[in-house]
Amino acid sequence: MMTMPTNPTFIGRRQLIQAAGAYGAACWGLGAHAQGAGQAAWGKLRGQTIRVSYPGPHPHYDAAEKLFDDFTRETGIRIERDRTPYLDMKARQLAGMRKPQGDHDVITYLVVWKAEYIKEKLLRPLDDMLADPLLAMPGYEFSDLIPAYVQAIGRANGPKPNLAAPDTRLYGLPCGAETSVLGFRRDILERQKLHVPATYDELLHACEVIRDKEKIGGVTSRSQAGHQVTHAWLLHLSPFGGQVFDAGFKPVLHEEPGIKAAETLRRLVETGPAGAGNAGFDEMQAAFLNGECAFYLDTLAVMGPAKDPRRSKVADKIAYAMHPSARRMSGQTGGFGLAIPKNARRPEAACAFIQWMTSKASDLRVATLGGNTGRWSTLANVDFKIRNPEQGILPFVLRAANPDWRPQIPEWDEMSKNIIGQALPDVLAGRRTAREALASTVAPLASLLRSGGWTSAERAQDCCERPTA
Repeated sequence: MMTMPTNPTFIGRRQLIQAAGAYGAACWGLGAHAQGAGQAAWGKLRGQTIRVSYPGPHPHYDAAEKLFDDFTRETGIRIERDRTPYLDMKARQLAGMRKPQGDHDVITYLVVWKAEYIKEKLLRPLDDMLADPLLAMPGYEFSDLIPAYVQAIGRANGPKPNLAAPDTRLYGLPCGAETSVLGFRRDILERQKLHVPATYDELLHACEVIRDKEKIGGVTSRSQAGHQVTHAWLLHLSPFGGQVFDAGFKPVLHEEPGIKAAETLRRLVETGPAGAGNAGFDEMQAAFLNGECAFYLDTLAVMGPAKDPRRSKVADKIAYAMHPSARRMSGQTGGFGLAIPKNARRPEAACAFIQWMTSKASDLRVATLGGNTGRWSTLANVDFKIRNPEQGILPFVLRAANPDWRPQIPEWDEMSKNIIGQALPDVLAGRRTAREALASTVAPLASLLRSGGWTSAERAQDCCERPTA
């Protein structure tokens, strides 16, 4: 019999519905009052125009931009929109931030770009701005932001580039952040009398049973050479207790946890649907939405499309669970954040914007429109939980999420695409063992670490995400 994850603080559906009307209305009304509370201090900013770089099309920012006009009505700050496909965004942002006077006042950045931007000193630290009573938004409640997202996306410096060490600084606020979930077909698990997998061993067993008896794929996975297959491997590395580098930036990915993660990825891909051997994100997600496999293990971005019958053939048959465990519970942290370039023309108005967009009221509204939440209060909102029952698993998933899920150094993009991402396909194709393929990455990774100064005798003591003593 299938067992479902349960919330220990269960509230009956009737109680939820009774409470939702008044509480939900109060939360929707919160926007004008709570966000308007900062307008007295922000009055001098009225009439200014900020230019915002953000991705589009993108599910989170397609929802978020619907609030832009409300921000202007409440603050008097106008927004010039620079909506760009996210693959083109980084080059556009770098070109602007390297000028004496910038092209953007606010940028939306992927977590993997953060280290490079900070290394070049292109971003403005936010700590002092958010502590300034003339800029800080009343009622913002920074402590309500999900800590793993703040650490992974917003913070830098310290012994590890993204941990909340005493000398870390805040460079961005999460907006469009993501973690990983296990999506599954309820009908198939019930038919095969399988439990919802809680461990990797259980997931592998279920995938093999489903492949043999249902004649469809077990799990869908990214497998395309480059950063896609590296992403898939990282999903498994952290639960197996592994990491790419140790605390001294010595490559350790070829040790037992890394080998186990690569072998697990190979076994999962072998159970997958047709085309599983060369799938990027789009192909991986489409296989799940088209009913070609029973499981999905990747970013929570699938939740919106999966319940939309226009995009999903199995919209009424999907549920979600925790990322499976191996040696430990863990999960992905990634996605987007909002930052202010050091050369922004209107930094104070930009500070007002990034606070307003990530405030409690705005986060709830964006999440209700189909975006990703970055706050505990949204996940606890009664009306939101009724309208989005699939997100009930997220409070549990996010408490296990690992902010140190991937290395956050400027060299990581090169390492992921052209070193690790070129070795792992050999494992999937059976050309080399996991041990052989990962061992072949150690020398080129070590070379990049040396050239970047990560393993030199002396390391820079600045805000460039270099380790500090």
